[in-house]
Amino acid sequence: MANLTEKELSAIEDQLSAEQMLIKKYRGYAALAQDPQIRTLCDQLAQRHKQHFDTLMGHLQ
Repeated sequence: MANLTEKELSAIEDQLSAEQMLIKKYRGYAALAQDPQIRTLCDQLAQRHKQHFDTLMGHLQ
């Protein structure tokens, strides 16, 4: 694990929670969307936030 301060670790943990929430929301929106363009956009946004989540997790290893 990288040498992170408690403050940095706390900030990363908060951001991980936020990213998880956004992934869940956008996946839910995609599932509900009737319009294929909206569904695609929501899927793309969910994937972008998954990438953010994965990047942040990389800082904890």
